[in-house]
Amino acid sequence: MAERRLEIDGVSKRYGDVVALREMTFQVNAGELFGFVGSNGAGKTTTMRIALGVLAADAGVVRWAGEPITLETRRHIGYMPEERGLYPKMKVAEQLVYLARLHGLSTEQARRSVDEWTERLGVAARRDDEVQKLSLGNQQRVQLAAALVHDPSILVLDEPFSGLDPVAVDVMSKVLLDKAAEGVPVVFSSHQLDLVERLCHRVGIVRSGHMVACDTVEALRAGGTEHLVVDAPQAPPGWADALPGVTVKERVGTKTVFELGPAVDDQAILRAALATGPVTEFSRRGQSLTELFRNVVSEHTEAVAA
Repeated sequence: MAERRLEIDGVSKRYGDVVALREMTFQVNAGELFGFVGSNGAGKTTTMRIALGVLAADAGVVRWAGEPITLETRRHIGYMPEERGLYPKMKVAEQLVYLARLHGLSTEQARRSVDEWTERLGVAARRDDEVQKLSLGNQQRVQLAAALVHDPSILVLDEPFSGLDPVAVDVMSKVLLDKAAEGVPVVFSSHQLDLVERLCHRVGIVRSGHMVACDTVEALRAGGTEHLVVDAPQAPPGWADALPGVTVKERVGTKTVFELGPAVDDQAILRAALATGPVTEFSRRGQSLTELFRNVVSEHTEAVAA
């Protein structure tokens, strides 16, 4: 049997003169957490809706285990939309049982699964409450339960961490990691790039409906610019502005972050810092995913303009 892999292959979508997707291509392997990141309107939600069959692609194909996705396949996808799709006046447990039954579970199986997931996601005490009476964070937990209650083979989540407090973020992160460990392909979009960087095996960066970078975080960062961080608590403002071959990228408190030009001697920077007093940090660091995202998107924009 072909590997349990979700493939988005050359998918395009146009609304009149607006190109929403241009040959969008990536894959999510079994047991992989894939982060799908991009600015608002970049095409992330459109891609997910096409994978779910909510929208039809103008070109390209979505495959599961090597075969085009069918209606039967889609019954085994756990989907969490960005715009919450719960019935506000329906009780939590009643609603989750109903959704599980739509996916083919028996009533008994559905009730057991609802008990398991509401307990695991910390909303067991709210099973008999109407959804509209829950906090936004708890509604988010119930929405995730709705995506998981039928034991899906694929998880597709649109902004699952939006509006969650740190405890809820930890709970949801643990669930996604556990599902990936079970061999489920998990793809989620998020503007919280620190979470994407921490959780994901691979990341796809999308701009204007097109995938502009796709790799592991480590590989993406390896191709970026390395920065030098210097903490000189007694240094006067502007102490580093005249240093040759370096660009001051950021100042945070007493720390200065430099981008080094080619063949720049970092020891010269250290000597300049020590001339101002003690130095409590002198270290190199790769780009964060946030910095990388800004650079990749801006480079793509400049290339398109050219």
